[in-house]
Amino acid sequence: MIRYDLRCDKGHDFDGWFRSSEGFDGLRAAGQVACTICGSVAVDKALMAPAVPSDKARKTGEASPLEKLRRHVEANSDYVGPKFADQARAMHDGDIPQRAIHGEASLHDARALIEDGVPVAPLPFVPRQKAN
Repeated sequence: MIRYDLRCDKGHDFDGWFRSSEGFDGLRAAGQVACTICGSVAVDKALMAPAVPSDKARKTGEASPLEKLRRHVEANSDYVGPKFADQARAMHDGDIPQRAIHGEASLHDARALIEDGVPVAPLPFVPRQKAN
């Protein structure tokens, strides 16, 4: 996964996570990268500094912020795999009890959840757990 600092044509700064630079380029060309503040799809990569671990982190084996986030998500939510969209919608509709979950959803399913007001957010990594 690649994290980019992004800026829209209105000057809003935000970040986004993509599978690759080609993934970003394809989504941007399709108008699927939008400003999180105003919704503009005129988005470009902003100038950013590389994330280089400190000497202390390299020597001590300290986890990166992304790895710390991964560990937190995996420790505090249930992995539901490809059932994510169905589970999130069922919780939102009150059909099953609320709980923290993570998993995978197609772009179509994720967009439908967001449009229907289901509170979801993309993770900046691919889950490594297997569904039970």
